[in-house]
Order: sequence, then structure tokens, then C-alpha cells
Amino acid sequence: MDILTVSHLTKVYGSGEQATCALNDVSFSIEQGEFVAIIGSSGSGKSTLLHLMGGVDRPTSGTVFLNGADVYARSDEELAVFRRREVGLIYQFYNLIPILNVVENITLPVALDGRPVNKERLNGLIADLNLEGKETSLPNQLSGGQQQRVAIARALMNAPAVVLADEPTGNLDTKNSREIMNLLRESNRDLGQTLVVITHDESIALSADRVIAIEDGRIERDERIRR
Repeated sequence: MDILTVSHLTKVYGSGEQATCALNDVSFSIEQGEFVAIIGSSGSGKSTLLHLMGGVDRPTSGTVFLNGADVYARSDEELAVFRRREVGLIYQFYNLIPILNVVENITLPVALDGRPVNKERLNGLIADLNLEGKETSLPNQLSGGQQQRVAIARALMNAPAVVLADEPTGNLDTKNSREIMNLLRESNRDLGQTLVVITHDESIALSADRVIAIEDGRIERDERIRR
């Protein structure tokens, strides 16, 4: 069953002679529970694609469907709610709020929704991500690996259907990179969450179920590695 469908997606920045086509008529579908790696050189359009899939930016043309619903039929306010509830976004640079502690950063999507925190889920994430004892620490008191774990916990706090990660290990050493990817794979495998990861790391790409290669805004290759 397909959970995410990208149809004829195009994104153009600027206009006239200054126009740059970042994505050019890209189409594919992703099955529920699939682990997909998106690879490509810098400037290939892969980050643009991920942002459009996650409702961060609007396409010039084309559609994105998540669970059968048109993502961009939503208003800007509805898109903000969509990003908090239906997708988990993880970035290379963590994007933590510096004045909030670990627990406050993890529960930020819930707080923005004005909903009560699921303490059982929060405590489970803190334990699973080896953040016990760091609950009241600020981001600048954490290592890079710990900050990325907080970002992952925040992305998983609302149990999203799809997790989108943009170079999640790009700022980490080999040991932390391996641990972070193991955590994401466990979430994908054990919880059945769909995982889409942008990466330059060949070992990460080869551990995915499927690899989509993007070059010059188009799909160059779409290869299934395993089922």
C-alpha cells in the first residue's frame, strides 16, 4: 500500500532569466513501512524534494499525496499542523531551540498543538535514545550526537506516519552516525514507520530498501535493493 505519492512535481525558483529549475517533473510512490534513501550530488534537487514532500515549501506544479490526501490543498495554517502531526522532519543541523531544554525541545510539537504530553511515549523515547539524565540540559550542554537524538525524539514524538531526514548524520562522527542510523532503522522496522533519508553516505544508501538517485532535478535511477 502506497503511503506517499509524488506526481509530476516541479519547483522553479526565481523568474525569467534568473529562473532555476530545482525539480523537473518528478514522480514516484513510496510504500508504507518502506526505507528509501535519496542520493545525488550537491544541488541535484534532493533537499528540495524532501522539503516538498514534508510540506515545508510549496511546489511550482505537481502534487504530493500522503495517506491519499493532497498535502498542498491545505492552507498555510493547515500545513503547519500537517508538519507537526503527520511527518517527522530531521535536519543535519538539528534545529533545536537553544533556550529550551531536552524535554521542552522534544515536546515542542505537542505544546504548539496545545495538547497534553503523552508521558509514556516521552519517557520511552528518552530511554530508547539514551537521553536519560539529560532531560533538563540545554542544547549547548549536549554533544552533537545527543543533539541529533533530541531532534529524532522530537520528530517521533507525535508518532508520524512518515519520517523525513535530510543528511541526519552529516555533522556526526562515524560512531554517532552508525548509532543514529541504527535508531532510525529500528523505528522503521519495529514501529512500521516509513523512512526517507537524504544521504551522501554510501553505507546508509545500501542499507535502505530502495535507492532513488536525483540529478539535475530529475530521477536518474530508482532501484529496489530489498523487500
